[in-house]
Amino acid sequence: MRIDPAEIEALFDAIPSVLFFAKDIDGRYTHVNITMMQRLGMKSRNDAIGKRADELYPVGMSEAYVAQDARVLAGEVIENVMELQLFPNQQPGWCLTCKRPIVENGKVIGLIGISRDLGQRGGLESQYEPLRLALDYLNTHYAENVRMQTLLDITGFSLSKLERSFRKVFQMTPQQVLTRLRIQIALHLLHGEDSVASIGQACGFSDQSAFTRKFKAEVGMAPRQYRAMIAERAQQEAARAGL
Repeated sequence: MRIDPAEIEALFDAIPSVLFFAKDIDGRYTHVNITMMQRLGMKSRNDAIGKRADELYPVGMSEAYVAQDARVLAGEVIENVMELQLFPNQQPGWCLTCKRPIVENGKVIGLIGISRDLGQRGGLESQYEPLRLALDYLNTHYAENVRMQTLLDITGFSLSKLERSFRKVFQMTPQQVLTRLRIQIALHLLHGEDSVASIGQACGFSDQSAFTRKFKAEVGMAPRQYRAMIAERAQQEAARAGL
């Protein structure tokens, strides 16, 4: 069963603290919720439809959005990216962004995403920039043996403060965030032809058994089972397309 993005758009119209959007293969908006319209000062959805992020958002914000879109349209999933968005007063504020590709007949045809306000979250406002830097480090160095001390050096936090801040913002510890990131990268790579062992290594897992164990805990099946499921779905979609 496929859900029309317009139906999701209608649901997110009722949530003022979350931006919802869908875009086509060229990164042009096809759906936006009322919250996004209001924050961009628009009276109609048509003011956003057909435009790219760099046509709607200020320089300094839009470059990162466009770069993210390119990654997602290449098949990646972006989860819990900490960044600045426009808040109701037209001033920048911190949010968490998630984006996923929309796939049809085995091909990416667009993307769908949300940006959730962090706002005044338990007195953490002054900690958002250090947390963003730590998250950026994890996104860049996920394939390496990430040392907790490195994150402490980046943020200037104590270990307890780092773990407390991560739990409040991401509902996960730093290690859990890193594991989730590695698994998301692995999900993307499993659509290719690299071996399961090489994918696990590329994603920072010490050995194939550790990769399989963590992957199964997150996804509910082993990497080889996930790859078999992808192949089966591709065959089914190809058969439907041939009818």
